[in-house]
Parts: sequence; C-alpha cells; structure tokens
Amino acid sequence: MKYVSPSISETAFNCPHCGVLTTQYWYFVYGEQTTKNALPFVVTPDDARDFSFGSVEDEKKRARLISLIERMRDPRPFLWKTDDTNYNKTFVRNCHVSQCYECHDLSFWIYDRLIFPVKGEAPPANPDLPVDILRDYHEASSILNLSPRGAAALIRLCIQKLCKHLDQPGENINADIAALVKAGLDSRIQKALDAVRVIGNNAVHPGSIDLRDDRATAESLFKLVNIIADKMISEPKHVDEVYASLPPNALSAIEKRDNNGT
Repeated sequence: MKYVSPSISETAFNCPHCGVLTTQYWYFVYGEQTTKNALPFVVTPDDARDFSFGSVEDEKKRARLISLIERMRDPRPFLWKTDDTNYNKTFVRNCHVSQCYECHDLSFWIYDRLIFPVKGEAPPANPDLPVDILRDYHEASSILNLSPRGAAALIRLCIQKLCKHLDQPGENINADIAALVKAGLDSRIQKALDAVRVIGNNAVHPGSIDLRDDRATAESLFKLVNIIADKMISEPKHVDEVYASLPPNALSAIEKRDNNGT
C-alpha cells in the first residue's frame, strides 16, 4: 500500500489522524482556505533575493520584507500585516493548518514541521511485528523529524531483533538476511539493505549512529522492516488463516493428497 509522509510540499498524504491517503486542504492561520492545489507559503531568506520591484513603493515593500526576514534566525512564526487596504489581513506566517478530506480533522504546522497531532512521521508499522520491535519502531518514528540519524539507528536495531524473531542467530545480520533469502525473502531486499548500509562490507552496527545517515536513509529502513515483516510474518499468517477456515472434509482431502504424494 502506498504511503506518503505528511509534508507541506504535498496536497495529498496519509492523514496523521485517520491514516488514509487522501487530499489535504491547506488553510492560512487566519482561516482563509487556500485554492485547490495551493501549498503553504513558507518565508525563507531567499524570498527577499527573488522579490521583484520596479517602483519606490515596491522598493519599500522589499525593504520591509528583508527587515522581517533578517529577524528570523530560525523558522519561527511571525506576524505579517498586508498593505492592501482591500485585503486587510494579518497573517501568522510559518503557521498553517491542514484538513483531511476523509476524517475532517485538523493538523497544525510550524514552518515545515507537524506539531499536532504528535505522531510518528514514518509509515505505519506492520501490526504483526512483535511487541518489543513495535515499541522501537514507534520510538524511531517519533524522532524521525528531529533526528533522522537516531531513527535510523533504532530501525537497524529493529532489523536485528526481527532476524532473531525469525529464528536467526541475530549476531550477524549479513548471514541472517542471507538465510532469510533462502527461506523465501526476496533477494532484492538483501540488495536494498546493502544500499542503506545494514549488511555488506560497509555495514553499520545495529543501534549505532552513522553520521552519513539522512532522512531518506531512515525512511528506506522503515519501509524495509515492514517489507520483511509482510513477507516472513504476515503472508504465512494469512495463508494459515485461510487454510484453517476450510471445512473438515476439504482439510481431510488435502491431507490425504499430501500423504499420497510422499
């Protein structure tokens, strides 16, 4: 299932409230809904550089904008009153609200960061993961925005624990993943884990911080944990559930067929 992380660069993502991938409507803080495909307006120092002007009045506006930007040493909110007498509004810049089309709940943003609801930024964890791995996964998700390196370290630890849960020694992830590939895990997962330095010659020790890690690396690790769990835990579970739901006469016929084949 496709997952799109909540972001001010998107008009559709998985809702932080209901989890559905759907349209999100953006609002300015004073409550005017943006146009259909409009994205949040975040003020950055580059805005002054790109601001065009051709008259004294426009030059004054540019100077005012530069003055406001110079006050910003970090991406914090600030008030901005428009000069247009026909459109007399006071914006709270770098604050936005998104509303989910599906559940209609509101999410609040400061600059490019989701501040409410307080939830993890990663894709939802596979619910079939063991409880202790789910705990680490959710903790990693909660710090993904603040510390991608820390999140990546926790998820590497999740991969090690997942290997142990799948009856591997859990001491050498390279050997564990190779054994899981022989047991049915897609070999491309092995290559993907190599790409994010989980196994291979440049493997990073589970739970340790890698200074090269970035958000993209951490997000890939979250996805890979879920893919491994889907293939090695969820799929066999679903097959067993379907098999168990068969009527007794069908189960007897299958058992008889299998015994005759041995």
